[in-house]
Amino acid sequence: MILYDLSNSEAHPAYQALAISNGDRQFSFLQSVVNAALETQQLFLSQAVLKALNFHAIACLHTNAGEFRPCSVHVAYPDPTDNYETPDHFRVHALMDNFINWVNSNWKEADSVALAAFVLWRLCAIHPFINGNGRTARAAAYFTICVKSGGWLPGTESMPTLLKKHADYTKALKHADASHAKGSLDLSPLILVVGECLQVQLNSASAATA
Repeated sequence: MILYDLSNSEAHPAYQALAISNGDRQFSFLQSVVNAALETQQLFLSQAVLKALNFHAIACLHTNAGEFRPCSVHVAYPDPTDNYETPDHFRVHALMDNFINWVNSNWKEADSVALAAFVLWRLCAIHPFINGNGRTARAAAYFTICVKSGGWLPGTESMPTLLKKHADYTKALKHADASHAKGSLDLSPLILVVGECLQVQLNSASAATA
């Protein structure tokens, strides 16, 4: 059962209900895989983790859940000027290899928020999956921060959810895309957004215990 193929719409009530349930399961899995990585000292990002995060996000919603996309995809926004052309599907494997290698080569030295912002942007830019790329990228960014911080971070609000709601989230991603196209990647607006969302999460933990 693939609900998008059956309904041809992400607005269908059955699709929406399963998407919410999948989101809950993805978040629970994210916490489990963070804990597992720390307990086994697997302090790095892997394609296996990314594929598993995507699987939980889009299982039974779209084909090829947890697999790199076998075709081209188009990213459309309400404002057509924000639309994004993704890399050809045959480039995805090599782009993901280079991405993972870069992240793990810089894992120890990089600032956690800056590295998470890079993970978030680069996954969105490569768009390696059929669907759920944003959800997977936000979860992967949080995985990066938690593992580099040495534990699951507290808060009644979560950074991945806060990122999606942040007013400057899409704008910051587009700024990174544009700067990269000009040959000089600038992640500073996205780093600011990630840092703000993380701080809101941590503040919510403090407020809950006050």
